[in-house]
Amino acid sequence: MKFEKSDLSNKKLIELYKAILTPRLVEEKMLILLRQGKISKWFSGIGQEAISIGVTSALSQDEYILPLHRNLGVFTSKGIPLDRLFSQFQGKMNGFTKGRDRSFHFGTNEYNIVGMISHLGPQLAVADGIALANKLSENGKVTAVFTGDGGASEGDFHEALNVAAVWDLPVIFVIENNGYGLSTPSNEQFRCKQFADKGKGYGIDAYTIDGNNILEVYSAVSKLKMEISNNPKPVILECMTFRMRGHEEASGTKYVPTPLMESWAKKDPVDNYEKYLLSEKVLTKDDVEKLKSEIKSEIKTAWKKAEDEDEIVLNPEMELKDIYREYDFLEVKKEEKISEKRLVDALSDSLRQSMQKYDNLIIMGQDIAEYGGVFKVTDGFVNEFGKDRIRNTPICESAIISAALGLSIKGYKSVMEMQFADFVTSGFNPIVNNLAKTHYRWGQKADVVVRMPTGAGVRAGPFHSQSNEAWFTHTPGLKVVYPAFPADAKGLLNESINDPNPVMFFEHKALYRSISENVPDNYYTIEIGKANLLKEGNDVTIISYGMAVHWALDILKSNPEISADLIDLRTLIPLDKEAIFTSVKKTGKVIIVHEDCMIGGFGADIASIISDECFEFLDAPVARSASLDTPVPFVAKLEDNYLPKNRFETQLKQLLNY
Repeated sequence: MKFEKSDLSNKKLIELYKAILTPRLVEEKMLILLRQGKISKWFSGIGQEAISIGVTSALSQDEYILPLHRNLGVFTSKGIPLDRLFSQFQGKMNGFTKGRDRSFHFGTNEYNIVGMISHLGPQLAVADGIALANKLSENGKVTAVFTGDGGASEGDFHEALNVAAVWDLPVIFVIENNGYGLSTPSNEQFRCKQFADKGKGYGIDAYTIDGNNILEVYSAVSKLKMEISNNPKPVILECMTFRMRGHEEASGTKYVPTPLMESWAKKDPVDNYEKYLLSEKVLTKDDVEKLKSEIKSEIKTAWKKAEDEDEIVLNPEMELKDIYREYDFLEVKKEEKISEKRLVDALSDSLRQSMQKYDNLIIMGQDIAEYGGVFKVTDGFVNEFGKDRIRNTPICESAIISAALGLSIKGYKSVMEMQFADFVTSGFNPIVNNLAKTHYRWGQKADVVVRMPTGAGVRAGPFHSQSNEAWFTHTPGLKVVYPAFPADAKGLLNESINDPNPVMFFEHKALYRSISENVPDNYYTIEIGKANLLKEGNDVTIISYGMAVHWALDILKSNPEISADLIDLRTLIPLDKEAIFTSVKKTGKVIIVHEDCMIGGFGADIASIISDECFEFLDAPVARSASLDTPVPFVAKLEDNYLPKNRFETQLKQLLNY
């Protein structure tokens, strides 16, 4: 291993030595504690420390790094106090997740770190979002994000690199190539010779370096930082290294051939750098022993402090409260000036006025700029707000949702248009595992709205017609909004953008141009979580949302003898239980109608809540009317049979006659 000192001072060389020695000594302590049962699990980075230290030391403290579970050196080099790290490992309150997550599954804006989730890939495009914020702010900052050779097989890797390349984002994609994905060797994971070869395919620069040589890593990142700070663009930096212990301690290393392990042991990044400093007389053996003694003492003291800290005290109210970022609704009232607007016009109004209100609001989606989106909701926006803020995206739902989270971390708001709600499956993981859980895990807001053109009735078949809102009502941390009228849609979308929590905003495609009403021209808000009582009666409660509200209105119009409360929920999560209970206790009979399938539809949850809370007031079983438990068919006759509209009237009358 050849070390090139270049113009680095002896002081800097010693700083790097202390930086690389610290995580090694922490790890040695952790391995002892693991055997003693004092920590639950450990992912060792022994043998790979030079990458974490080299990258972190080359970047400024205020530049974000997104590490993996083997990058302890990032956390120690960023200046996180050891006692806080140890509290995190022990699940104590002085950690970063209030005992809700372990090891390095956390972020902290105080230290400009965004930790991973177990799915490995999503943090890559979160880095894109942070880098986009830096680029828009023109602050010259660089973002570094880590992945391994195993994680680079995930689709998130491709999506994140492609978006970064298309948008010229200042991101360094650090690939720690250690030869194995858990126990699977490289030749069973990919066929390229080096990951740097992938750079040509994305049209970006890519380099392969010795990841065990701390000076080579530090020098390479320092040069790249200077280059892309002035000329924003992404770079692949492949660092060749080896993991000297198991994927995690329980897995061991029996799958590694002994000669390979022995050859990499000779390339130990800490030992070799120490020998170099001794040979260059930058340090003496006494200096080395003194440093080791000081660091070990610091580790011992910090561990004792964390160990003496009280255990987490269960606070059930706090567990529920921390699902969402605290936010107080501020009503902006409707003014008298009105215009007749279709649903699509009201949504466009909301987005335009919100863009004018927030200069840090970014709208992203496929074909939303010059083309105006497939439903023309953003038609003309690019002329008013420019392509920096109205951003066409590649076809990559997962990366754009992750990038939206990255923007939020840097203080931006974003609206992401899902071209069709059905396509959300390609971005499901970052929604349910990152957007939804981020605030609960480490207190970071996810200021993101995902617009979801949804629903059947337009003869679009199984892949453009699904009602999939129940996928998200099941996920704590998301808010789910589903308006049925233009005026509600405008006020609720405005408020969804105000809200710092992630909102899934459903818009029924068949309503875009089929309904219209007088809508206030001004910017106004409607509180999320408040239902609307559209009609009042005494015989039955009808609960609905979206297109089904209009079915109910049609049936009540053709049956004027039916005296019904008709509740338009407008918001599914949070649910207006008070409005539901008040009506059910009055009428004693209730039917829930929605477009989604019966099994697993949100109506099942509403029915269960009513049975739990209002059972003694019921004069009949809670009824549900929903679509068939099949995919959405294409042919009109089949689709009409699939939807509950024609069955609902019969079910309603059967309930009244119970």
